[in-house]
Amino acid sequence: MIIDGRKLAEAVLARAKARAARLPHPPRMLVISANDTPATRSYLAIKKKRAADAGCILHELRFDARTATTEELRTAVLAADADAVVVQLPLSDRADARIVCDAIPAGKDADVLSAAARMKCDADEYDALVPPVAGAVAEILAQNGIDPAGKKAVVIGSGWLVGKPCATWLSHKGAEVAHVSFRSGDFSALKDADIVVSGAGSPHFITPEMLKEGAVLVDAGTSESGGVLAGDADPACADVCALFTPVPGGVGPIAVAKLFENAVTLAEKATNG
Repeated sequence: MIIDGRKLAEAVLARAKARAARLPHPPRMLVISANDTPATRSYLAIKKKRAADAGCILHELRFDARTATTEELRTAVLAADADAVVVQLPLSDRADARIVCDAIPAGKDADVLSAAARMKCDADEYDALVPPVAGAVAEILAQNGIDPAGKKAVVIGSGWLVGKPCATWLSHKGAEVAHVSFRSGDFSALKDADIVVSGAGSPHFITPEMLKEGAVLVDAGTSESGGVLAGDADPACADVCALFTPVPGGVGPIAVAKLFENAVTLAEKATNG
């Protein structure tokens, strides 16, 4: 089955909007950006479109990539008057993204980018938010009745946005997780994997013969191939997979929806004390 990420995202956004409607005011999200690239503009445009669908208000604070400093961006994060603060990555080369993201208070970190928020997630604390991409994986599995407990899972890549949080979430849910480095070139573990999550960002390197028949393949890698957005998996992988997420139109829309759902959760916590 090929997952329709846009349709699933609509359900998540509608769920978030219903919760937001019960709050004293719409949840407010501030997105801080300092890297004006086509990809960044695309990400921001998508978030702006989806904000209203989630019952949220989004404002952008844009800095000049040529001059923005780490301290300038960090100060903007600390001064933000919003229910949720999001740092749009990547930042410019002049800024240290880790210092800037770590300035986000855990109570406003809808993207779970700061060390404080990620530590809560890693410790599986009861009130910890799940990072959006890992949340998208959770949503896909839940909506299709798949329990990770006892399953063999392979996560390709160890990035802060995809690999690390997805491996952590799967481990928390009882999966037997193997972390595979893309650079190693050894993908033999995929042949026995019930669940594969890939965030390598290398176009179509996963081919059908590398996978177990009936596996779940969540493709969270994005790159360009011939000027077209491509995922890590060859589209032909859908023929051998029980579930397959295409790129585009798979994980991406769901992750954005989960970001706004996290923002609503933070607004609820701030309202209820």
